[in-house]
Amino acid sequence: MKYLYVLFAFLILPWSTHAQDYKQEREKMVSEQIAKRGIKHVQTLDAMRKVERHLFVPPGNMQMAYADSPLAIGYGQTISQPYIVAYMTQIIEPKPTHKILEIGTGSGYQAAVLAEIVDKVYTIEIVPELGETATDRLRKLGYDNVEVIKADGYYGLEEHAPFDAIVVTAASEHIPPSLIQQLKEGGKMIIPVGSPFLVQTLMLVEKKKGKVST
Repeated sequence: MKYLYVLFAFLILPWSTHAQDYKQEREKMVSEQIAKRGIKHVQTLDAMRKVERHLFVPPGNMQMAYADSPLAIGYGQTISQPYIVAYMTQIIEPKPTHKILEIGTGSGYQAAVLAEIVDKVYTIEIVPELGETATDRLRKLGYDNVEVIKADGYYGLEEHAPFDAIVVTAASEHIPPSLIQQLKEGGKMIIPVGSPFLVQTLMLVEKKKGKVST
């Protein structure tokens, strides 16, 4: 079993622009918070350098956008700390031809990072307001390969299955059977399992020869 214990806080936020591009802050974030902690997947590191995280947080939190911590984005949600986003991206081993499902769009930041690497990202958000904001933000930033669906992610997205990988950013007390069914043979799913209000176990699920291993 591969796992990581984390106290999870998750995604969400409104659109914002700013003259400063925070390029130096992004480079520092990648070198000090991510690469030094074992993230080596080149495409993940490049995506984290490219995606402008400060555009995915509320205006009042812009100065903290590249800090090593989650940030509140409304509706009781947060945007995950940069390391967690990078870790969840690296562990599924995304490739340019991949089609990925994300459960829990939040601000759209994780989807944007994935979209820098893979061919197509479907992302599901249960809070309609967050889904609308993320859709608008991702469209304005040019992420035409991301589709936001406002629905309950527990059931996945059967009409577009199977997926090369599934990234679940919202805690679940168990692994939803529907998501396992929608995972392609040889595919990987990363999911935090446990109570949403306690420490969760970040589990990697792999599907090989019709069988699932964690």
